[in-house]
Amino acid sequence: MRFPVPLTPATLVGRYKRFLSDHRLEDGSVVTAHCANPGAMTGIADPGMATWLREAAGRGRKLAWSWELVRAGGTLVGCHTGRPNEIVAEAIAGGAVAPLAGYRNIRREVPYGERSRVDFLLQDAALPDCYVEVKNCHLVRRKRLAEFPDAVTRRGRRHMEELADVAEGGARAVVIWCVQRADCEAFTVADDIDPGFGEALREAAGRGVETFAYSCRLTLEGIALDRQLPIRLA
Repeated sequence: MRFPVPLTPATLVGRYKRFLSDHRLEDGSVVTAHCANPGAMTGIADPGMATWLREAAGRGRKLAWSWELVRAGGTLVGCHTGRPNEIVAEAIAGGAVAPLAGYRNIRREVPYGERSRVDFLLQDAALPDCYVEVKNCHLVRRKRLAEFPDAVTRRGRRHMEELADVAEGGARAVVIWCVQRADCEAFTVADDIDPGFGEALREAAGRGVETFAYSCRLTLEGIALDRQLPIRLA
């Protein structure tokens, strides 16, 4: 996934009201950027951090800037939660996600369960339908260990329950954690932040939901899915 325009370097002044963030540009001016991340952003939203913004003026936009990247712990981190779907879709289409190889048709935002939409429905005449939910991940509190979630997610719990129903119904149900950073060697669940999600995930896995985690390669030009990471649920 390549950024549509060159990113602009800045320094984070602060994040506030959940979806707003102020950044100081290199000329000293301060701009407000949309922060497309509803989570806690622990460890990646500290004032003074180096950030990169995308100029995104257009019809219907209230803010001319969007926050895309931050440097945290010496590495680039993608903080835009809308990017993982693009990253994973590109990787699936390019055959870079081995567990999902062979599917010819990819549909997006397909209704399923009681009131949800799955990120991707993969279909092929020779394979069972495959429902794929993509989750953004960027939390790192222990060296080289990616964690999810960074805030309580009731929606995430519901997704696990509905995917488990799909798996028991005979289709494939898959969760992919898109870790938007390159410095992790494994993935785990942040049970101390949301024990309910951890319980829902483990139950879903026991009912047939497949789980995969991938780190990403990040540059100022774009983001691509990279290495598959081991998952530690025990």
